[in-house]
Parts: sequence; structure tokens; C-alpha cells
Amino acid sequence: MTVPSHAQVVVIGGGIIGCSTAYHLAKDHGADVVLLEQGKLTSGSTWHAAGLVGQLRSSASITKVLKYSVDLYKRLKDETGLETGWKMTGCLRLATNQDRWTEYKRLATTAGSFGMEMHLISADEVKRMWPLMEVSDLVGASWLPTDGQASPSDITQSLAKGARMHGAKIFEGVQVTGFAMEGARITGVHTNKGTILAEKVINCAGQWARQVGAMAGINVPLQPVKHQYIITDPIAGLSLDAPTLRDPDRRTYFKEEVGGLVMGGYEPNPQPWVTGDVPNDWEFGLFGDDFDHFEQHMEQAMLRVPALATAGLKQMINGSESFTPDGNFILGRAMECENMYVGAGFNAFGIASGGGAGWVLAEWAMTGEAPLDLWAVDILRFSDMHRDRQWVCDRTLEAYGKHYTIGFPHEEYTSGRPRIVSPLYDRLKAKRAVFGSKLGWERPNWFAPQGVEPRDIYSMGRQNWFEAVGAEHAHVRTHAGLFDQSSFAKYELSGPAAADALAHICAGHVGRPVGRVTYTQLLNTRGGIEADLTVARLAEDRFYIVTGTGFRTHDYAWIASHLPAAGCTLTDVTEAYGTLSLMGPNARDVLAAVTQQNVSNMAFPFGTVQDIAIAGAQVRALRLTYVGELGWELHVPISAIGEVYDELMAAGHGLRPVGYRCLESLRLEKGYRAWSSDITPNDTPHEAGLGWAVRKENAGFIGAQALANAGPLTKRFAGFTLDDASAVLVGRETILRDGVAVGYLTSGGYGYSIGKSIGYGYVRNSSGVSDDFLASGSYALVVASQSYPAEIILEAPFDPSNSRVKA
Repeated sequence: MTVPSHAQVVVIGGGIIGCSTAYHLAKDHGADVVLLEQGKLTSGSTWHAAGLVGQLRSSASITKVLKYSVDLYKRLKDETGLETGWKMTGCLRLATNQDRWTEYKRLATTAGSFGMEMHLISADEVKRMWPLMEVSDLVGASWLPTDGQASPSDITQSLAKGARMHGAKIFEGVQVTGFAMEGARITGVHTNKGTILAEKVINCAGQWARQVGAMAGINVPLQPVKHQYIITDPIAGLSLDAPTLRDPDRRTYFKEEVGGLVMGGYEPNPQPWVTGDVPNDWEFGLFGDDFDHFEQHMEQAMLRVPALATAGLKQMINGSESFTPDGNFILGRAMECENMYVGAGFNAFGIASGGGAGWVLAEWAMTGEAPLDLWAVDILRFSDMHRDRQWVCDRTLEAYGKHYTIGFPHEEYTSGRPRIVSPLYDRLKAKRAVFGSKLGWERPNWFAPQGVEPRDIYSMGRQNWFEAVGAEHAHVRTHAGLFDQSSFAKYELSGPAAADALAHICAGHVGRPVGRVTYTQLLNTRGGIEADLTVARLAEDRFYIVTGTGFRTHDYAWIASHLPAAGCTLTDVTEAYGTLSLMGPNARDVLAAVTQQNVSNMAFPFGTVQDIAIAGAQVRALRLTYVGELGWELHVPISAIGEVYDELMAAGHGLRPVGYRCLESLRLEKGYRAWSSDITPNDTPHEAGLGWAVRKENAGFIGAQALANAGPLTKRFAGFTLDDASAVLVGRETILRDGVAVGYLTSGGYGYSIGKSIGYGYVRNSSGVSDDFLASGSYALVVASQSYPAEIILEAPFDPSNSRVKA
């Protein structure tokens, strides 16, 4: 066998993701594609996948990706002549308690928001659809009629044939052994059959993706986990069209196969495979049957489907599948390598995701930008901490164990903590802080008053921290609060070309005089918001950039990938500085008590940065606010943050530490947008009501042309309040205008100052969304399948007097 000497794109891996990617590259883009598979097509984990195909996820974009898969599987046979085994059987999800039922009510609302059909049905209706099922313990079930099942191997072979039909070349028995590199760029793919010069490489190597990525210096944080299921002999009375069945309270799933059942589950004590490299010769490998470990599923499954107790066992499958630390799959271009894209770690959703994942990967690789808001699955959501394979293993096992647990709002992972702490961790813990975790950083979510246990107690209604956070909120509004935001991602960009580079990257006018701070967005070529951050000009050729904790890798990579080849240097200085956000009407009094610097409004106006001395340390103070109150971000050398914190707390004026849940409530009342929820790569600044932050003159920034060419707005960002305090908003609730669905909430919470629930989202209308259109409608929100009258608000629902913020 001789491999080609060169290719435009080399796809590594012949499972469903690799074959789908090659198919879309060849069909949609006419690309010169070579796919390499070290064994045979499907020989990783595709061949032994159970084949369930669900579509609904918490992200509209990911749901769209999964819906695309179903549409593709329906029509693929007509194109290639090969069966896919697709059956639209629908899917039942069972609920045996009220919390699960509330979860399904919210999911049904989400489904409606995303344009999917989902029904909530009774136990009697479940029994009619699945007569062999025991239903006496059911509260009800959700029914998704467009879900189904497919044959993983058949789909993959059909996609491979389609790829070949459009010109892709597929080679089996070819193992990738390394890469020829020039700096951070792959120039060639070394194999056991020769080297292929390549412009781009797409790593779809499944459970081998981690070690393939490592050959190019990138990290793919996934963990192979053993997953078992059984296949029974035919069972009398089981319909060949029986819906797929998920019984999450018993942690099991079922699907019909040749008159029998496939049954498996997600146990709370999963078994990892290697934390090192997966053997290259594993191919069609399986582990030995482990009935002792599987017994927990069998016991629960027989209680649900008693016929299983007497059914013959045809086969037990114990295979390895790739899972990730947060249960979401991995797509996109890795920061460490300019031309390697990754599609891996599908958490047993590979068949459901395969068609859509291949589509977006092909678009991403050929255009350099994701075609949708894919942040939830973007490889750039990870950081250096995810190079720790044991940590990744521990967190992945926790995520696996949560596969079927109830998705309570605000639930935190517990494994591998604490990982990263600020120097204030012990001080805040002594103040009864209850911590959450973001990209490894421990951050105080709220502070428990005396008499309240300092831990989260999850529920579907108001949770145990609700009143405590309300007290923190009120304190910031009337006195002052101190937020430890040391986890903020922080970069410095310096050099003679720095100002021009930022002018190209940033939609806002960041080329202001030294000492000014600018809020700005970074846009993609579609005009969508890839990031929003603040830029402080420290000198003519030096800028300080601050962004959110979770976006550290993403924003750094976006900026770095759009810098000129020479003339400026981007440096991540996150760990060099801690951040204390001092906010509230007494903030100036507190600051004046600890520094000799004049912090009056005239001497230190809004939107400026100055170095001031506190407790003997030089502190970089940025005058801005994310809560709608007078405030400063104090960026302190990390070695001095303890002393600065102590000095501030001793200053009096009612200052107290407050947490991130208070911050969220305050920002909702002020109407500030949060990236990844309210503003995303799918949304333009004008749609988001942030056109004021976009410069109009010399529009040479990325995305400017798309904004200039945009027609009348067909969606606009708006706020909504509810008078009914029992309605808990968490996001994705449907927005009704005159009884018609026009959008869904992107974020939601509670505004303690106004005593109402607050939500934000986009109102859509294909004929245009004018001020009159927004103002003339009668609105309601669908919350957990119940409709509540709502008031639309186009200004901040609570706006402290300008003298607090600007003076």
C-alpha cells in the first residue's frame, strides 16, 4: 500500500466521527481529503456503541448539531445506497420522583424553545406504549417522538462510501507515528506507510486522540472508561418498534434489537481503563464480562422490565469509550497547534453526534471559525490543569457517574478539589465561604450566616443559599462588598504593533490615551461575539487585558491567532495578579482610607486605570463596575493580596466579603450581559444591544464588514421580569409574545432589590424587531411548562443613581 505524498486535509480515525468529517469535507467543500485508520473502519469504539440517538441538549447549538445528525441519517441511504439502520422509534424518559418530574418540565420547555417536539405523559400512557414495563412507581415520562436508534457500523460505512463518492481517499491499516512540525504548525503526517504533506489535520482518533494530539504537542483531556451492556434473545411481546427507553432514576437504558433488548447503564462507581496510552492494537478489543460490576444495573432493569429475568442472554459487551471531565465532547482547534483540529471524547453520544459533529468540524477546519456557538464543546474550554491525567480521570469518573443524575441548577463537581486557591482561601473559609470551582479555581459562591450550614443543598426550587445571597446583595447596594476575583484571566500585550493589532481585533475603540480602560467585544467574521473583555492602556505600547476565568484559554488563543507575525508580544499574567473587586456606594470611602492617592471622581474618573499604593503594595486599580455600583477592580501582586485584603477589611465603612452568586444577581439587575450565555458567537453587538461599544469610524476590525452588510435586526436582546416569586428562572425558558413563541431566555435569576425574577433573552421575528414591535406585545414566560405573565424591560431593571457609578 502506498499513501499519497500530500493532501489538503488528513483525517485521523475511521470511526463515525472521522468518516463523517471526511464526508463533509469532500461533499461540502470539495477538499482533497485523506482518511487514515490504523485498523479497520469502526474498529475503535464505534463498532460496539449501543446506537441510541437523542437530540435534546441544554445548548441550542448542540441540539442543532444533533438534529442535523438525525436529518443526515434519514437521507444517507438514498445517496449512498447503504443502510444506516436508522429507526425513529422515539424515546421515553421515565420519572419516579417530583424533582425528576420538574427536571422534565424544564426540559420540555427547553425543547419547545429549541423547536423540538417533547411531551409529558402519564404512567398509563407509558404502559400502553411499552406494555412489558412496570410503571407503578412512575410519576410520568417525557416523550420525544423524533429520537431513535441506528446501527453505528452501518452509518459509518455509509458515510465512508459517501466520502469516497465525493473524492475522499480512505486507507485502512495505516498508523500515524508522528508529525513533521515547523514551529506550532504541522507540515506532514508520518505513518508506517510513509509521510503525507498536509495543510490541515483533523484528529478523530477516538480513545487514541489524546496520544495522537500529544505527538503535535496538544492536550486532549479524555479518559477511556469501561462501559457494559447486554443483548438479550428475543422477548415475547416486545414490539420491533418499541421506543428507546431511558430510566435515569434506575441509571439504565434500553433499546429494541432484533426482537430482544439492549440494556446498559451509568453506574456511580465506574471503572476507568488506562490513564496512560491506549494500546495501538486494541482495535476490536473488548474486556472480559464483569457480571459482578454489572449486577447493579441488572437488578434495577429487572424491576423495570420483569421479562428480563427469564430472557436469554445473547451477549455482554464490555468495551472502552472516551469520556471527558465535564461530560461534553471535544471539538475545535487546539491552541498549541495552528492546524490540528480535534473531534473526540463523545461520552457515549458519538452516534447521536456523529453526523453533526462531522459537519461542524469540516466547516471549522475549512473556514477557521466555528459555524455556530460551540463553546460548550470547544477544546479551548480546557487549560493546562487538564494535562494532569489523574485529575482528568477522577473528574471524568464523577461526570460519568452524573450521566443520569438529576441536573439540579448550580450543582458543583466535588472531585479534585481544591485544585487552585487564591491566597485568600483560608481567610474566606474562616468567614464561612461556600466555594464553587471554575477552571480549577476555588471561588466563594456565598457566605453562610451563623446558624446556616456552609454547604449547598440542591433543589429544583429556591436553594438554601437564597436568603443569604439576598443579604449580601442588599449589603452591596447599601454599603460595600469585596469580591475575590483572583481567578480572572489576565494578559499583557506589548510592543510597537500592539495598538494596531488591538484595533484590528477589537470592535471597540481601545486606542485611547494612556490610562483609559475600554470595554470591548472581539468579533468573528460573521459579526458574532467571540469574547468580551476590558482593555486598559498602561503605556503607548502596553495594554492590560482582563477576561472571565473560564475563557482564559479561548480568549488568549483568539487574540494570539489574530496577531501580526512580529511587533507585539502576548503574555498570560493570570497568576501574577490577584483581583479584589471593591463595589458599593461606600467603595470610595473604603479606598480613601487605605491609600494616599486621590480617589475622588475628578482625580480618578470612571473608565480609567491608575497605580495606587495599598499596604505597601503597588496596586493596579481599574475604575469600572459589573454590578451597577461605584467600584474598582484592584489588581494586586499575588504575593501581597493577603495584606491588601486585610487592610481593606480593616477600613470599616461596612465592607464585607461577598460571593459570585451575589455578583450574578447584581449584574442581572443592571442588565449586564454574560458571555457564553447572553452573548455568544451567534449574536452580534447590535442584536445584543451593545452597538454603543462598537466604533463607527475606521471600521477595520474583524467582523466590521458583516455588521455593515447586516440588514434590519430580526432578533433583539431584551429583559423580562416576573411578579410571581415562585417561578425560578435558570435560562432556556420560552418567551411568548401574544401567545406565540418568539425566543427563549439566555440567563435568569432573581433581583433582590426589585423583588422579582429577572431573565434575559432574544426576541425573534423574521420581519424585523423594532422598538414598536417589542413594546406592543403582551409577554409571558414558560417556566417548567407553566406560563407566567411577564413584563418586558429594555432598560436596566434596577439602576443605581449615576452619581454612585460615575461620580
